[in-house]
Amino acid sequence: MTTTATNKQVTLKDYVSGFPKESDFDFTTTTVELKVPEGSNSVLVKNLYLSCDPYMRTRMSKPKPSTALAQAYTPGQPISGYGVSRVIESGHPDYQKGDLLWGIVGWEEYSVITPTPQVHFKIQHTDVPLSYYTGLLGMPGMTAYAGFYEVCSPKKGETVYVSAASGAVGQLVGQLAKMMGCYVVGSAGSKEKVDLLKTKFGFDDAFNYKEEPDLSAALKRCFPKGIDIYFENVGGKMLDAVLLNMNPHGRIAVCGMISQYNLENQEGVHNLSNIIYKRIRIQGFAVFDYYDKYSKFLEFVLPCIKEGKITYVEDVADGLEKGPEALVGLFHGKNVGKQVVVVARE
Repeated sequence: MTTTATNKQVTLKDYVSGFPKESDFDFTTTTVELKVPEGSNSVLVKNLYLSCDPYMRTRMSKPKPSTALAQAYTPGQPISGYGVSRVIESGHPDYQKGDLLWGIVGWEEYSVITPTPQVHFKIQHTDVPLSYYTGLLGMPGMTAYAGFYEVCSPKKGETVYVSAASGAVGQLVGQLAKMMGCYVVGSAGSKEKVDLLKTKFGFDDAFNYKEEPDLSAALKRCFPKGIDIYFENVGGKMLDAVLLNMNPHGRIAVCGMISQYNLENQEGVHNLSNIIYKRIRIQGFAVFDYYDKYSKFLEFVLPCIKEGKITYVEDVADGLEKGPEALVGLFHGKNVGKQVVVVARE
């Protein structure tokens, strides 16, 4: 029996400043032992799907002690992120050969991991597309669920604005808000994405922010009675415009700020005094604070998928070698929906 296999990997050449480029990544091929060391509780997995997520940009920068939620990548080493994998060999009591899991793995064909609660999750439901565990049923889905229900405290009839609304998180937030009986508007960066928001995801309205010379006027047009809830994925000028249009006692859940990740000096926000006048609550959150609610989330969302109440759009790149292009594309709005990289199909 073969005891080793070749293992293609995507590595980071050096720390990145500004927008990442495909040339910031390298392709290497190494070999991997197809067994785990005797007595260890590690697991060898074959990676099937990898997730491209905006937060990964923060891991490409030189480490800053105070700012990052996730550890910086090490130049010369494979990058890592969320993925869906099949167990090939296991020394861990909770995992058997053939099991499926989602969680943090290397950007490579095979990874050796030590399964950790709240970092790796065994996949029990396989009657949905497995790739969904990089998105709707994985970290981005849980982010939408926790951010909307736990942080936004929504009520029926409220007005909800979602930026980057066709992305991995935004498309679900909009659908959750509609199910709650809210009035929902999203913004995105192309006509195709705006159409998707209105026709596929059921948003009440949507606009292309690139075609709006005055973002505050665009928001006033979409929300003549003001915004109760803003699900923030963008930051910068968008946040500034939103603050002018928030209602008293409005809530802003800060999930991400993709407009700022590639800037050496982040943009300031000018309309902050509105937080006082309108008694606005702005709260940042991180998904891993809510993973204890993951089984509750699945109980809620799986029936919705099966009944067609929730729909999800993926943008699929085929092959690990397409990974860097797909990841870099996120920061130029190339992806339509959740960006997934297929390493191997089952």
